[in-house]
Amino acid sequence: MWGAEDVARASVRRQGAGLSAAQVADKVAEAARRERETSAQLDSPVADPGPYATDPEDLAEQWAARHTEWRRVAALIDTCGWPAYDPGQDVQGSQWARERDELRTGARTRHAAWQQERQDARDELRTEVWLAADPSRRLRAVAARTGLRPEHLLAQLADHARLNDDGTLTIDPFTPR
Repeated sequence: MWGAEDVARASVRRQGAGLSAAQVADKVAEAARRERETSAQLDSPVADPGPYATDPEDLAEQWAARHTEWRRVAALIDTCGWPAYDPGQDVQGSQWARERDELRTGARTRHAAWQQERQDARDELRTEVWLAADPSRRLRAVAARTGLRPEHLLAQLADHARLNDDGTLTIDPFTPR
């Protein structure tokens, strides 16, 4: 869901809070070193990466994005003359954070709706009914007069059906909708 830039922005915003210009410069240097290392690993084959190894291209992309973001924060501190990085004063970083939160909220809402649809689908009953010719003709005639499809008329009949204590089935008069 999130690209390397999004992850880097969130990570730097979280880790950079309260860091001085010198500490941010150290983070820029570390990110540059890690970017070089991960880029170099792309060219060298790995014998056995193991079951928990990350994708080398993904890792290189993440460190390149972090390096870019740390440089942006260092330039911001230098330009604004801040004694330390304050994510609340970082207008661009705050806008990106709001956009990420909106995307996350939208994704959670869509996921909840999808889960509800799946639950509703599990609760549905799908069946095939074979009727004799005479009841079938009557059902089709009633459905035609009401403007419903026969399966919708049967569903409404089932909605209005009651099972009495003596085992008989009763359907009170109703108007199909």
